[in-house]
Amino acid sequence: MMERFHEPIIAKWWEHSATGKIKCTLCPRFCEMGEGQHGFCYIRKNEGDRLVSIGYGRPTGFAIDPVEKKPLSHFLPGSKILSFGTAGCNLGCKFCQNWTMSKARLDDHNSQFATPAEVVSLARHYHTPSIAFTYNDPVIFGEYAADITDLAVEAGIHTVFVTAGYITSTAREEVFGGASAANVDLKGFTERFYRHLTWSDLHTVLDTLVWMKEKTNIWFELTTLLIPGENDSTGELKEMTKWIVTNLGDRVPHHFTAFHPDFKMTDRQRTPSSTLQRARNIALDAGIKYVYTGNVHDPEGQTTYCPGCGTRVICRDWHSVTSINMHGDNCGKCGAKIDGVFA
Repeated sequence: MMERFHEPIIAKWWEHSATGKIKCTLCPRFCEMGEGQHGFCYIRKNEGDRLVSIGYGRPTGFAIDPVEKKPLSHFLPGSKILSFGTAGCNLGCKFCQNWTMSKARLDDHNSQFATPAEVVSLARHYHTPSIAFTYNDPVIFGEYAADITDLAVEAGIHTVFVTAGYITSTAREEVFGGASAANVDLKGFTERFYRHLTWSDLHTVLDTLVWMKEKTNIWFELTTLLIPGENDSTGELKEMTKWIVTNLGDRVPHHFTAFHPDFKMTDRQRTPSSTLQRARNIALDAGIKYVYTGNVHDPEGQTTYCPGCGTRVICRDWHSVTSINMHGDNCGKCGAKIDGVFA
């Protein structure tokens, strides 16, 4: 495996700008690049007056993870998933928990070579039912992810996007459309937070979420990393969860995860467990049926409860499933439907 690409892969989603540069239309950053210049994400480049994806076929390493680590609690619980990412990212999160990869530039020492067919073959070799595009945001290697998805679907293998959802309406259908599942980071619920701490915007992410809910069959869950003093106020959490119920429904699982000091925010304290519990209670009070805590040891906050009778239907300890009390996708006690993909 690890076949090298001898010619650069021509990217999709670009146009010539009025300034004579190339404008990338994959994400709302709309980077304009002169000859030889890279976009904000590092892996899209103007080469020969055309946009090329230098991240295509260049993963930075593979791992076999529990699907719960993505995190996904309602998608093939207890299964393994082949995970990989590339260098670069189209967001500038000051609190990035994976910055050594997302902020890295592509080089032969830190990346491998793998065609879409080789990635699918690797998943088959390790008998993983799913492939995850993760670690950095897969939007930036959308061509590669979409080609892998096409082959994976033919092979009966699922693909999963772990993404911030910062993508244009022009590109999102082709990038995400064939996926089986996604975990979307809803990083906060104010434009201030998105603008100052992620260098992106909230309204694009909300638009992506509504599109995913209304126009696709993708099973998706939400994750919010709670940062003390930035996005953890009771008022903001109430607004966020109210918006979710109104626009996405009460059956979209929501994961509240703990921040640890990293990258450009090493001066902040870790998120207390009490903050996660408060957020979980706010979401439950808003009517969301499945709410989880993460990055802390909290078996109760990581357990799936039947929305009908309250029975524990999937028990977890960290990323391990310890018991399942379901018949198909129904509660093993009262028979109520548990939302998700379980087979």
